[in-house]
Amino acid sequence: MAGSLILATFAVKTQRTVQSRRIGWLWNGPPPTPAGTDRYTNHLRALGWTEGQNLVIERRYANGDDTQLPGLVQQLIQLKVELIVAEGTVVALMAKRATGSIPIVVARSGDPVRAGLVTNLARPDSNVTGTSTMSPEIDFKRLQLLRELLPAVRRVGELVVLANPLDRLASAARPDGVLDGIQLIYFPVAQARDLDDAVPEAARRGAQALHVSAEPLLGENFRQILKTAQHHSLPLLVDNSGALEIGGLMSYGPDQEELNRQLAYYVDAILRGAKPSDLPIQQPRKFEFGINSRAGKALGIAIPRSLLLRADKVIE
Repeated sequence: MAGSLILATFAVKTQRTVQSRRIGWLWNGPPPTPAGTDRYTNHLRALGWTEGQNLVIERRYANGDDTQLPGLVQQLIQLKVELIVAEGTVVALMAKRATGSIPIVVARSGDPVRAGLVTNLARPDSNVTGTSTMSPEIDFKRLQLLRELLPAVRRVGELVVLANPLDRLASAARPDGVLDGIQLIYFPVAQARDLDDAVPEAARRGAQALHVSAEPLLGENFRQILKTAQHHSLPLLVDNSGALEIGGLMSYGPDQEELNRQLAYYVDAILRGAKPSDLPIQQPRKFEFGINSRAGKALGIAIPRSLLLRADKVIE
């Protein structure tokens, strides 16, 4: 009996020691594949957080319908999560409007200051911190690489997601649509069905390539965009290797694995007592350049050897 009491007491203490922490994860796209989930949880596990043992992750997905986001945020608040990971600018803005007390870790915001998420990158001074894909040179570098690939390009289409304030600001900041000598033509998209008109309209207005950003609405419907673009022989310029593998011609953007690692580090820091206001927004330090030779061949485009040698990833 004495031994049983000792074991019971030890079991109670152990349960208290490994009590699970609860966090929310909010995304305005569909549920990711298991591999997509592992990209985050593997980094959390390396920091000592294992889902199902000492960590509970409440995941909520809007499946491309942003109108569901306020209700999903409220669900997470009612579950008393200790922090909310918000995928992208639009989701983070919804979460910030709903709570000023629960820490919010934004994943891949384009420009948190201009979007109104924080007032200062170095010291966010709010309940929001996280990672950003913002880099002053990224748009110029992407177009420079495109020019090397397609020297004749003078007009590039840009899909503008109206729900994202950064997309609206970018198009308003360059009303003449010229960046580094290339004319940018903006095509607003509010929902998936708008893509059926936007892509053909880009071709009709003389776009020689189409930039498809990593905005979730576009990522979720990338195969639809690709199919229509192929019909109009329109090369796709994308931001990450995931879209490149599906059929984009060229990608240039932040190293996604580094961003995932930074995000996990901030989740860990907050769970261990850090305040979001003391954690500076992390900007990308490493970038990836990719070429899809298979997509090039389908479009009749010869990829310069100089680009193939410089690419971090080449899809044959």
